[in-house]
Amino acid sequence: MASEARNEKPDFENKRAYRMGARAEAAAETGRRILWATMEFYTERFYDQVSLEDVAERAGVTVQTVLRRFGSKEELISAAAKEERRRVRSQRDRAPVGDVGGAVKVLVEAYEEHGDRYLRLLAQEERVPAFRSITDTGRAFHHGWVERVFAPLLAEHTGPERERLLAQLIAICDLYFWKLLRRDMGLSPEQTELAVIEAITALGATVSKERGV
Repeated sequence: MASEARNEKPDFENKRAYRMGARAEAAAETGRRILWATMEFYTERFYDQVSLEDVAERAGVTVQTVLRRFGSKEELISAAAKEERRRVRSQRDRAPVGDVGGAVKVLVEAYEEHGDRYLRLLAQEERVPAFRSITDTGRAFHHGWVERVFAPLLAEHTGPERERLLAQLIAICDLYFWKLLRRDMGLSPEQTELAVIEAITALGATVSKERGV
């Protein structure tokens, strides 16, 4: 009997741990659904056109659940933006340093997945403070990404020449350049990728020619 009693406690604790783990995973999944619904809506609509009720309905939860998890619409947007940044950075950090073709491929793939959503945020950044914080962070990341990925090319230059080259690379790799090629001019993703590669290659050749290299 004493042996049976000793065996019951670990079994009880295992079941309790399982239930706690299952609840934690369910809560995490609820949070992911809410954040994903938020990001989806801001691909489709502007800030004033999205309500917490909309997000809750798409996520399959109540408004009270959304508020309990995130507190307010602004905090929900901030949390969704943080998750989006994590995903985008993970994706773009796969770009190989010094490999123009490989880096541009990663860049265009990221814009194909996230570009339209970011364009909608940029269109509202002047009147929605929460969006301005997101876009400013995105710009800083983009600038750092370009400087890191094209470091070998930039290393050949110094002073104002390097700063000008960096600014040109940032512009060529910018979301609006992708928009111009893909959305305004109607190029395919493959043609857009090629156009960006050609622009960077031509820029490098021009700068080298000016230096007499």
